[in-house]
Order: sequence, then structure tokens, then C-alpha cells
Amino acid sequence: MTGTPGRPLSAELSEQLLAVAVDILAEEGWGKLNSDRVAARAHAGKAGIYRRWPTMAAMARHAIRRFTLVTVPSDTGSLRDDLAALVERWRRPLNREERAAASLVGAARNDEDLQAGLDEALVRPLAAAVAELGERAAARGEVVAEERLALLASVLEAFWWRRFTSPAGVLSAEQLDRLIDDVLVPVVQPARETAAA
Repeated sequence: MTGTPGRPLSAELSEQLLAVAVDILAEEGWGKLNSDRVAARAHAGKAGIYRRWPTMAAMARHAIRRFTLVTVPSDTGSLRDDLAALVERWRRPLNREERAAASLVGAARNDEDLQAGLDEALVRPLAAAVAELGERAAARGEVVAEERLALLASVLEAFWWRRFTSPAGVLSAEQLDRLIDDVLVPVVQPARETAAA
């Protein structure tokens, strides 16, 4: 939050403004997020918005970087099952936070604040989750080469963006199993394919 000298900013109002911004992003999209709409829905003045965030992109970044878009799953005992747990949410429709983040994907190509917000909300947590799964696998004796983990992170990120931009955004259990077994597992364990051939 930027703020300006003078009276301290109300944390309660800040949270209310951010919640309204997320609602607008999730329900109507980035194109509808503006200070007039936020102020009207929050029953607040526009000056209170601009004391906190100089632009709507800065406000959106502040809102979405607090999202939990990627959750590191509990240890399942195998890398394959850890991957399945990581992407299990792809079987469900986008939730409020995911819809808000998804509304920013196109605009983020041309806005550094939005890019940074999506990086903080999705890209970095996903990379950290993949690193954690790799460490677990190594501890179990399923060592995965660093370049394979990097490739896995890139593939997962691409599928996550596709989920956010696809009209359906939901995979069936069968589709998800196929994605895991035919794409994700061979990325990190290519030797299994060779051995089976």
C-alpha cells in the first residue's frame, strides 16, 4: 500500500476495498474494474482508493498476490500421486480467486503490475510446489534431474494458464488421469517410457 502522509489508512477499509475489487474481477472482469465501481460498491470515496493504490492495476496486484492459487499437497508417498494431488483442483470449476486471476491474464501481457501480481499468485508458488515435490521424490529415491523439474514447472504453468483461459476450465477424472500419466509423469520420469518400450 502506498498511502500518503497524514491520517493513517484504515486497514478495515483497505480490506473492504480489496474484497470489492476481487468481486468485480471475478464477476465482471478486468475491463469493469474502475475506481467509480469500487467506490460505489464499497460505499467509500475514490480518494480513499487512490491514497492506497495509484492505479487499478496496482490495486489488482495487491489483491491477487494474496491468493492461494497453488497448494502444496500432503505427501502421498509417490511422485505420481503428489502430482495428481497438486492438479486435483482442475476437476472443479474456477473459484472466486481463480476467476479474478483469470480475468487479468490477457491484460497482464501489457501491464507490469498485473504481470507481477500473477507471478506472485501463481508462477512463484507453482515453482516452489514443484521444487517441494522434487525434494520429496529425491528423499524417496525417485531422483528427478533439475532440468526435468524445470520442464515440469513450465508444463504445469502452461496448463494452469490454459485452465484460466479455457471456456470450460474443468477436466474430467479420466482426462486428468491421462494428463498425469501421458504428459506429467513422462516429463519427470522419461526412463519409465523407455523401459516399457
